Amino acid sequence: MRADQFGYELTISSPTVAEAWDKMVLAFLAHSAKTPDHLGTVLSQEPDFAMAHATKGLFFLMLGRREFNETAQQAHSIATDAALRTAPTAREAGYVRALGAWLDGHLSETVREMEAILTRWPEDALAMKISHATRFILGDGKGMRASIEALLPTYDAKNPARGYLFGCHAFSLEETGDYARAETAGRLGLSLSPDDAWGLHAVAHVFDMTANSRAGLSWLEGREHAWAHCNNFRYHVWWHKALMHLDQGEIDAVFDLYETEIRRDKTDDFRDISNATSLLMRLELEGHDVANRWEELADISERRSEDGCLLFADLHYLLALIGDNRDMAAKRMLGRMHRDAKQTNAGELMARVANPGLSAATGLEAFGEGDYKTAFLNLGRARRSMQLAGGSHAQRDVFERLTIDAAIRSGFLDEAENILQERTTQRAGRLDSYANTRLELISRSRVDWTGADRLPAE
Repeated sequence: MRADQFGYELTISSPTVAEAWDKMVLAFLAHSAKTPDHLGTVLSQEPDFAMAHATKGLFFLMLGRREFNETAQQAHSIATDAALRTAPTAREAGYVRALGAWLDGHLSETVREMEAILTRWPEDALAMKISHATRFILGDGKGMRASIEALLPTYDAKNPARGYLFGCHAFSLEETGDYARAETAGRLGLSLSPDDAWGLHAVAHVFDMTANSRAGLSWLEGREHAWAHCNNFRYHVWWHKALMHLDQGEIDAVFDLYETEIRRDKTDDFRDISNATSLLMRLELEGHDVANRWEELADISERRSEDGCLLFADLHYLLALIGDNRDMAAKRMLGRMHRDAKQTNAGELMARVANPGLSAATGLEAFGEGDYKTAFLNLGRARRSMQLAGGSHAQRDVFERLTIDAAIRSGFLDEAENILQERTTQRAGRLDSYANTRLELISRSRVDWTGADRLPAE
């Protein structure tokens, strides 16, 4: 037995492996590109370490790719067999059960396993981050916050994960609308852990949600070292910067970031596709020509359209297909989503395909076809439960914008204004450039629609 950096027992014998494990945990907390290297060292030198195999499986499931489900299933089988040969601790066994629960489609049970671990071993920062990440996928902002706040008293100044805990607290505070405390927590986390990209990005979220893009740019500029070490999460931080430039009307800077950072490596990770598709859609809604940039994204999305792992991924793949006018591919994807929605015993994620997934997807398809009335009615139906799709407020805002634009284009001006008011309230009562332009458009449209029927003749 060896103890990890938090003083908890590990069923490993080598101090070298214990050191690699500790490095892996901190790397995962920092979204470091070195995370799989450290985990690979552990697995190669301690092949019967069940907790490491379970962790590998959980990491692969977070990637949201159908082919990785088999990899995760293999990791679970290996972990289960290893547990028979080398009895894991109760904490380690919880990781194996957590992986099994996810594979069975019960992500909430995965969260419960992590929370059970944290009740007995609160300084297990890996369990903390896995719970946080799984709740993020489930769209459970309140749960994220409650989980982190229960742990805050236990992480003292000597805890090497304390800064990362504050970063997670910052993000959960932002997602639950406590913007001032979120900014404070994020800054504190970064001061303790200079590579805490999650905490840095949480502060960027605050500036997005308080319509203060100029301050957001000032926050990010000069702090590139805080996310340069990251895996593909670094593309997401650049995406935030591009959104801030878009809000400022600095379109050349947006396109420059798109080419040099956001899509520099042409990856096919769903998170990278979501960055790119949502940015291009925002640009098009503002009337900017994105040239042939949809084509590359649509090629990838068409290949991934049968994955059906995460609704969040599906909706962004669909955005790419719509953006590139791939009508038949979009219809095939919708057909697959309808089939998935009928699998009533397939787990929590499939249930979200039924609601809000089908309404959202139908609305997106209609928007691409120029049928804005149908687009609004369906997107409007989905918006009250869109948080179930996962992601953040900032990420889901592209669907909110499409809903508002569809309402305006189809003459539902009062409804568009109401959604804008709700959106502004969520943003601390402040108007960003999108809200300003749409409110002006609604005002002008009311003049144009005076004396006309509510909807144009069909």
